[in-house]
Amino acid sequence: MNKTEKELLNIIQTDFPLESRPYQKLANDLGITEEQVIAMIGELKENGSIKRIGGIFNSKELGYYSTLCAASVPVEKITEAAEIINSYQGVTHNYIRNHEFNMWFTIIAPSMGYIEKFIGDIKLRTGIERIINLPAVKLFKINVNFDMRD
Repeated sequence: MNKTEKELLNIIQTDFPLESRPYQKLANDLGITEEQVIAMIGELKENGSIKRIGGIFNSKELGYYSTLCAASVPVEKITEAAEIINSYQGVTHNYIRNHEFNMWFTIIAPSMGYIEKFIGDIKLRTGIERIINLPAVKLFKINVNFDMRD
């Protein structure tokens, strides 16, 4: 990764500009063009250095509920189940673990009733019977930023 890419990653982790042309602002800060910033971000997404760019909100403060779910999914149904689960608005993460409960995902919703309905729908649509609902009892939020400088 070159110096400009590293500096871009440092900036967008904590100080992504909230304005009408954020990529132009980033370009000005880095001394390059807006097109170069957009292309660079595209390349960093493509090679896996960036997974997503987006805001992080305190859903609880906004009146929403969230939960972590663990599902026991037959290996041959993982792709199908992931596509179904990820099609729901509010699913924020979905990942595979090496465990009997091998698919873990989170959902944010306007009510616990919606979450219960969501889990019921997922069971019905996927045929997965074992889904554990694990709402947070105590929130531990870790703010991680990676300093990309050498």
